[in-house]
Amino acid sequence: MKKAGILNSDISRVLSYMGHTDTICIGDCGLPIPDEVERIDLALKFGVPTFMDTLKCVKEDMKIEKIVLATEIKEQNKQVLSEIEELFEGEGIEVEFVPHVELKAQTKNCKAVIRTGETTPYANVILQSGCIFA
Repeated sequence: MKKAGILNSDISRVLSYMGHTDTICIGDCGLPIPDEVERIDLALKFGVPTFMDTLKCVKEDMKIEKIVLATEIKEQNKQVLSEIEELFEGEGIEVEFVPHVELKAQTKNCKAVIRTGETTPYANVILQSGCIFA
């Protein structure tokens, strides 16, 4: 659910209509996006914008209760995994690891996939929306 301030109108729109347990994905520039899922393409060139810059902005504007990452990130992209863990540290957000093939399959149920310019492996996350009221 939208909390404040993202300027990209497509991301802002999708966040504003998300409800509890709905999902959105942020992916690297190579993540396949199912035809039936909305693509929000931010990629300008390789590396711009980064996955982490995009994730930080979306996190500021979205109540997140769970994240889904590819198991492969643990060995293939320890740097980005460390940055994700630091970003969510102490927030009580559930973290689920699934095989990359399963993460790609789960994108079919996302409200949208945000494509970044990221070029490091397995820099993809599915964010599950939390509820902003008790």
